[in-house]
Amino acid sequence: MKDRSEQAKEYFTNGANCAQAVLRAFCDRCGLTPDDAMKLASGFGGGIARQREVCGAVTGMTMAADLIRGPGEGADKAAKDEHYTFIRELCDEFRAETGSIICRELLGLAPKQCDQPVSEARTPAYYKKRPCAELVALAAGILSKHLPD
Repeated sequence: MKDRSEQAKEYFTNGANCAQAVLRAFCDRCGLTPDDAMKLASGFGGGIARQREVCGAVTGMTMAADLIRGPGEGADKAAKDEHYTFIRELCDEFRAETGSIICRELLGLAPKQCDQPVSEARTPAYYKKRPCAELVALAAGILSKHLPD
């Protein structure tokens, strides 16, 4: 079986957006079907619908962590705070590796750039110019490292 980093990268290179790729790699741990994981994360690619805000790989990592170990209904303040600390640690580790958790910064785009909400064709040139496949692998690897088997 492939590790989750490899799975996430494969899902991305097969057409999933960055958030979908990471969440899909953990759907068995999240209690989601693959289709549900893909639907849930469908709007988070490109920094939320190509607005180039928080990286979709980070969003997918956060959604998976939330479903796997997040506090549920009626959670007390201590449980919420503990989970926020965990999510912040994941984000800090991603940021330490990449310099940012913001899509436009990771892609080297102009400050405050927001693209049209139309996905780009997935061509060899697309994959060559984008670090996204490596970023989804990184996010999945970070989360895997912090979860018990």
